[in-house]
Amino acid sequence: MAGMVPVPSGWNTWDVQYHTGWVHLPSGLRLRFALRAASGATFDGFTWRHGLVRLGPHTVDGGYAAVSVCAHDTELALRVRGGGDELDVLADREGPADPVLVVDEAPGFGGRPVAVRHELGRLMVRHGDEDWVLECAPAPIADADDPRRLVFPGAATVAIALRRAATRAVTADVATADVATADVAAAVAARIEPAAARADVALPRTSGWLGAAGDAMTRALTWNTIYAPDLGRVLTPTSRDFVCREREGFYGRWALHTWDSFFTGLVAAWVDPAYAEGIFDQILSEAGGDGMLPNRVSDDKGRTDDRSQPPVGAYTVLKAYLGSGLSDQTRRGELLTRAYPALRDWHAWWTRARQGPHGLLAWGSDPVDGDPESATLDRAKRESGLDDSPMYDDAALDPATHTMNLADVGLNALYLADTQALAAIAGILGDEAAETLTRDAARLARHAAGLWDADRGRYGNRWADGRFSEHTSPTLLYPLLAGLPDPGPAGALAEALLDPAVLGGDPPLPSTARDDPGFSTRYWRGRVWAPMAFLAVEGLRRYGLTGHSRSIVDALLRLFLGEWTEHSHVRENYPIVPGEDVRPLAARSDGLMGWGGLLGYLAIQELADPRPEGWRFAHPGRPASVEHLALGEGSLGVRAADRLTVTLGDRVLLDTPPGAVVTGYQRTTAEVRGVVTVDPSDGRLLVGVPPAVAPGEKVAVRVGDATWIAEADGHGLVRLEPCGPSAAEFSVRAAVTKEFSAKE
Repeated sequence: MAGMVPVPSGWNTWDVQYHTGWVHLPSGLRLRFALRAASGATFDGFTWRHGLVRLGPHTVDGGYAAVSVCAHDTELALRVRGGGDELDVLADREGPADPVLVVDEAPGFGGRPVAVRHELGRLMVRHGDEDWVLECAPAPIADADDPRRLVFPGAATVAIALRRAATRAVTADVATADVATADVAAAVAARIEPAAARADVALPRTSGWLGAAGDAMTRALTWNTIYAPDLGRVLTPTSRDFVCREREGFYGRWALHTWDSFFTGLVAAWVDPAYAEGIFDQILSEAGGDGMLPNRVSDDKGRTDDRSQPPVGAYTVLKAYLGSGLSDQTRRGELLTRAYPALRDWHAWWTRARQGPHGLLAWGSDPVDGDPESATLDRAKRESGLDDSPMYDDAALDPATHTMNLADVGLNALYLADTQALAAIAGILGDEAAETLTRDAARLARHAAGLWDADRGRYGNRWADGRFSEHTSPTLLYPLLAGLPDPGPAGALAEALLDPAVLGGDPPLPSTARDDPGFSTRYWRGRVWAPMAFLAVEGLRRYGLTGHSRSIVDALLRLFLGEWTEHSHVRENYPIVPGEDVRPLAARSDGLMGWGGLLGYLAIQELADPRPEGWRFAHPGRPASVEHLALGEGSLGVRAADRLTVTLGDRVLLDTPPGAVVTGYQRTTAEVRGVVTVDPSDGRLLVGVPPAVAPGEKVAVRVGDATWIAEADGHGLVRLEPCGPSAAEFSVRAAVTKEFSAKE
């Protein structure tokens, strides 16, 4: 299948059941680790609730991965070089239990026999008709009942190397192997260490105020990437625990959810834009003939043909595209061209299928033959993504329209924001539908005025009989995302809803307002959810309400980093009450969920935020840095210290005083553009020249109304001094043209 990233080949952690297992594709041969106590009890079911201690780095292609687990009072730390047809493992044990290596075949690959044998001084693995050479140090002892289980009694460190055999070997069964060579461990380490070093510079890294947010958001993606044998492709569901029944999940071995996949793809965009494209494609390819993207599709429960999920596709795809480069010249255009047709069809489906009260959209569920639970209120709630929200406690399903009797603010605002994003995508692609979509957005905005509750001075969900609902959640902030209110009412709306007794406080943005009669500490009735927080904060930022957005992001970052530091968790949802333990299964909060990384993404946006008009770079007011954001031009870094510095690889793009805010930044081959807001007391601003300019060449520079000729220094920078106005547009062009009135 074209466009698949990662490519389903080589060794990786893509068997959904085991974090301590490596499966080879396309063969299905699997190696996995367990721990055996002196009693003989063996444990290998490491999950977030059972013995998974700490995730290490994991590259997208599996070239390097590391993980630590614990059982029987013993910790086992694994470092692995994979990705291709060779596998190297170093396992460090601390505790009384013995490491055990299990060699078998992952489910779904045909059930070919696997045997481990000793031949001519070597351990051999036979998988079907393929032979592999297995080198181990120290020498293992084969389990008497199953020679595919190799035990390393008392070993503090185990080194494993597995390679395809050059020729088919004649083998003989043995119970033990004493053929490990003294240099195996050194050879394995010599191959693993460079792979670890490459991983360190290939993935986003953060520090300072951002802490390890980059590690957390990245590992919640790459460690949740799995392989679906029945589809023949790699998938990245939001959580492998959630989708795998053997890990206490709710499906067989894989499942995808629509808005989960869009948010996961957005977070992945700064790890690897091609990786993000693959994640978007895995759900977009599931569109039905009517254009609907299903709420869920899975191996054992199939598709939800009665319902979809919130329309956030165009918004997240556009945001991922904008973040893939510094201008359209270098952004990943394939992402838009592949996604646009399905996004366009899904957009049209909503207006056909979900017309509710007052001519506005409402959540629903269509009748499906053979599905007695379709066309029910419970299913309509699930379409909202907010399954048990008090907003829908008193709702009913209209049998004529199959929608709730409630026009929902969140749905209509998201649909409007998605219409605007789809229009922008169409414009970038040169589709004439851009004009129609723009007109549709204006019409939708006028119609959505019917959701303004003048008595309360805010937007509200509206019942079919015209009454406004009493319930309050962050979805009432989504109109800011869509640009619905004028600036004055927008500020007042935010001020009222973000009162500490409502949706403010610490932590902020509970999924149900604190003063709502339906508020509790559970699930969508009160927990903090990263997708909801992301959409609300994006709306605040659209209106420049940084006083609110910055304090919210700061509080959510503390929550995010606290769970990561203490438990190595990136959570499905976060506790609203300090000290609540959300780890048990009954608490309904998965421990590693890709969309939880949106809280780290929000914080990184305080330094670097791709917007339709160009990038925004700013100092968060505290020392912080982010490195290795994957762009089409190379690796982007932003460091906030005594100055704010933006780099591309080893080239400085911007060097500004800490009080400067750069917006609308774009960098093409011929020009660098932006708007800088600075403190007049420190106006020194260094701007990198366009790529076409060599050090020492002269360029035309405009700052505000002043234009002059400047010479690029030896580092490819020009110095600008916009000390007059507090905000000025700068433009650095690769060639001096006659349109400028040059000043030396």
